[in-house]
Amino acid sequence: MARTPSNMLPLGTKAPDFELLDTVSDKKVALNDIKGEKGTVIMFICNHCPFVIHVNPQIAKLAKEYQKKGIAFVAISSNDVENYPQDAPHLMKEKAMEEDYTFPYLYDETQEVAQAFDAACTPDFYLFNSEMALVYRGQLDDSRPGNGLPLSGADLKNAMDAVLDGKEVDSNQKPSLGCNIKWINN
Repeated sequence: MARTPSNMLPLGTKAPDFELLDTVSDKKVALNDIKGEKGTVIMFICNHCPFVIHVNPQIAKLAKEYQKKGIAFVAISSNDVENYPQDAPHLMKEKAMEEDYTFPYLYDETQEVAQAFDAACTPDFYLFNSEMALVYRGQLDDSRPGNGLPLSGADLKNAMDAVLDGKEVDSNQKPSLGCNIKWINN
C-alpha cells in the first residue's frame, strides 16, 4: 500500500473547469452544471485503493447529509485503467451503486483534470466555496486503514460547516494520505 500525501493546492485557487463522463448516468457533465449552491466537494478516488475503500462509508454518509444543505459532492477517478482494469468506467458504475453514492462518479480518461487539480493520491479532498474558490484541501479525518481510529469525517465536516456558517475555514489543514494516482506511462 503506497502512502502518498496530497500536494495541497494553494487555498483561494479557482476550481479548474472540466467536463467528464459520469459513469453512473453515462452522460458528460460539466463542473458548472453540478456545482453546489453553497459549496462543492471534489474528491479524487478510485475503486481499488484500500484508503478509499476505508473511507467510502463516511463519504457516502457525508454526501447524503450535506447535499441537503447546498453542498454538492463529485467524485473523480483518474487512474490508468489499462494497467488498473479494476478502475474501469463500467466497474466505477458498479462501485457507485454498491456504495450508494448520491453524487456523480466521473472518469478522467486523459488525467488532465487530476493534473489541473494537482491531485496526487486517492482519496484527495477539495472543498470550494460558492464562488468556486478553494477553502479546504486535504484529509477526510485522521482515520487510516489499520490505525484503529474511527471514521468521523471531522476535518472535511468542520470545513463544510464553516462554509455553511459563513465563517473562514481554518487554514491549518492536513494532507490526505492514500495510494498514488496511477498515471498513464508512469
